[in-house]
Amino acid sequence: MKKTRLIDLGVASYMPVWKQQEELHQEVIAAKLRGEDTGNYLLFVEHNHVYTLGKSGSEANMLINAIQLQAAHAEFVKVNRGGDITYHGPGQLVVYPIVDMANFGVGVKDYVDRLEEVVIRTVGEYGIKGERLEGATGVWIDAHTPKARKICAIGIKCSRYVTMHGFALNVNTNLDYFNYINPCGFVDKGVTSIAKEVGHEVSMIEVKMVVRQYFEELFGMEFTEI
Repeated sequence: MKKTRLIDLGVASYMPVWKQQEELHQEVIAAKLRGEDTGNYLLFVEHNHVYTLGKSGSEANMLINAIQLQAAHAEFVKVNRGGDITYHGPGQLVVYPIVDMANFGVGVKDYVDRLEEVVIRTVGEYGIKGERLEGATGVWIDAHTPKARKICAIGIKCSRYVTMHGFALNVNTNLDYFNYINPCGFVDKGVTSIAKEVGHEVSMIEVKMVVRQYFEELFGMEFTEI
């Protein structure tokens, strides 16, 4: 088991949390370069309304202008993760692992696969069958049908095998906010949430506990909370 600090930030704006991620990321890399043991962190947060565009994304997938963004009480931020555009907001559990993959004996592909598996098993607790879709990172429902819809987006950055960014799981998310973008660059697929699939809101506290459990099982994390 690898000790990991679990930090629950509650509801927070995007930029301060990004800065915190960057600081922890640099801290872990610096320790690694010194040949020291590296720490591991797992951040939980619900963001205020924000659209983030990955470094390989297209601004054309943002379908509203700055004035409309302001009216929707949302921000637009270009970030240094992979992937295209996505939305974060209240009712969505965003999980940021800042970990040295060497501590867990995984490479990038295996790491992403395990993130997807954490989500697949989490939504499975609610009777939802999460699936992978080839060529489209994340977790999907009815992935190989015309009704394919994304329940979780994944986008990471990795430097010296130290990760940041992570995944966004739609729990009780207001899905109307996805109408303002082509989510992850897709124009022919929808989005969903746990609440939409089961027909009622679910406990965010409970979802966090389930996600935590599967990080323990799939990554061998032993959590300390701060």
